[in-house]
Amino acid sequence: MKSKEKQKDNMTNKKINTLLICTCLALASQSVAQTTKDGGISEDMLRTIVAAQKSNTSDKAIFNAIASNKIDDIAKNFANQGPIDKHFSIETPKQSIHDQKSSGRCWMFSGFNVLRSNFAKRHADSLTVEFSQDYLFFYDQLEKANLMLQGVIDCAKKPIDDERVRFFFKNPLNDGGTFCGVSDLAEKYGLVPMSIQPETYSAENTSRMSALVSSKLREYGLELRKMVADGKKPAAVKARKTEMLATVYRMLCLTLGQPVSEFTYAFTDKNGNTVGTPRKYTPKEFYQETVGGPLNGTFIMVMNDPRREYYKTYEVEYDRHTYDGHNWKYLNLPMDDISRLAVSSLKDGHKMYSSYDVGKQLDRKRGYLDTANYDYASLFGTTFGMDKAQRISTYDSGSTHAMTLTAVDLDASGKACRWKVENSWGPEYGHSGYLVMTDKWFREYMFRLVVDKKYVPEDILKQYEQKPVMVMPEDPLFGIDD
Repeated sequence: MKSKEKQKDNMTNKKINTLLICTCLALASQSVAQTTKDGGISEDMLRTIVAAQKSNTSDKAIFNAIASNKIDDIAKNFANQGPIDKHFSIETPKQSIHDQKSSGRCWMFSGFNVLRSNFAKRHADSLTVEFSQDYLFFYDQLEKANLMLQGVIDCAKKPIDDERVRFFFKNPLNDGGTFCGVSDLAEKYGLVPMSIQPETYSAENTSRMSALVSSKLREYGLELRKMVADGKKPAAVKARKTEMLATVYRMLCLTLGQPVSEFTYAFTDKNGNTVGTPRKYTPKEFYQETVGGPLNGTFIMVMNDPRREYYKTYEVEYDRHTYDGHNWKYLNLPMDDISRLAVSSLKDGHKMYSSYDVGKQLDRKRGYLDTANYDYASLFGTTFGMDKAQRISTYDSGSTHAMTLTAVDLDASGKACRWKVENSWGPEYGHSGYLVMTDKWFREYMFRLVVDKKYVPEDILKQYEQKPVMVMPEDPLFGIDD
């Protein structure tokens, strides 16, 4: 009897609980309906969205495929998987491939590729040189730390939420950059052979070192702002900034190693055999020996930004590696002009620093860049129809990676069919360290080119010397190459 009463009570409790749950759900639904603002996803809108979905067996098959595989593996365009034509009618001499590892130093690797190629060319390819990325990266980080601290001082009277103040605190340090950084830093601090100051773990894996130094710089930035607010004299602020940089210098010494000031070195030929007798160098003497003179003033940077007026010069404010260095200045050109400049340089055997949105349509296994590598539109039953200008404006595309332009294949009419770049992802990647790209991909995803002035026509040189239009580094196209 007690058992039956207990069962009855349990059933009654379950009914009550069920009623309470239904009541809560109804109230919650009513609450959602009442709190959904105009522009939010209402119940009616959600029903419309769900009703628009087509239920068919092909969607189920696509889901099953994507659920168990990478999207790129499913979207790969089989019709574009034929052999890659590796013939290039114009190609510069090959050199050893380096690996930037887990760092954002592609700009330095690409810049050094150009410098060591120029050195080999001046010596008829009888001598080679390998530059230390670790050495110059040390000073790049020290200079960027100073750039941040001095920027904070210069803007100290502005509120903390001012756009320019936020810029410095948000980006106190990074390891990306452009060729302008190579030219400014190498001229100021010189160069060192890779064998004299090799890579450290933190040079190849920069994230933790960068995070720690950045945290210290933000702390120091607040202190400097307070000093200015308290009316401290400029000399006192400068002296304190110098003390702060001494701490940063020590942190860099412990992670990257103290920069060498003098060393003994002998050059080698392409087979690794020593040429001549070893001699002593300072980094600046080694720079003079290998580069031969100033870099600044010998080149121009051109870009393709279809959002802006062509044949105009622009300058990116606060985008430099040293406080007293050069802002990033470029001439905006159509791709036809950029292509002609590149071909002129390659015909004379000179490689060039260049940058791209390398993640777009990259077949990593084949080291091949082609706009037809992946058919995402067919896979998802939609279109991806933005042009280059629209992709830039909406942050969908921009320069992300620097590589060294080394070769081009021209058709019978002299038009470029495909290009080849020397990358910094190691010799095992792609075609023994190189990537091949179609001209169509080159036009869609290439952004920057640094070319020696001797390959630039007079009219373009004059355009480059125009008074530049100043633009801000927050622009979607002006992310640094890393």
